[in-house]
Amino acid sequence: MLGCLPALAAEGATSAEAEIQQLIERVETSGCRFHRNGKDYSAQKGAEHLRLKLKRGRKYADSAENFIDRLGSRSSWSGKPYWIESPDGEKQLLGDWLHEQLKLLRAQRTAAED
Repeated sequence: MLGCLPALAAEGATSAEAEIQQLIERVETSGCRFHRNGKDYSAQKGAEHLRLKLKRGRKYADSAENFIDRLGSRSSWSGKPYWIESPDGEKQLLGDWLHEQLKLLRAQRTAAED
């Protein structure tokens, strides 16, 4: 899934909101395809959709984990999971991908603090 890994940002997240915004930015800059309810979208359109879901459901996103699990993993309408697909065709559940990205963000922040 390395094809979907954007360059790590120089600054780590300092709050849940910052982490969520960084996760959405990672989707946006990933170069991957975003799959939602049987349709294929660009990474930029996927990020726009996640921003809309965050705007409408902010009360469910009091942590980055809750954002991923409650808003960023599946359709609220159909219940179908979101997928992300790398340029080489490798598919992964978006929720799993976002959790991996969160671990990377936090590891980067910890390394920067040391």
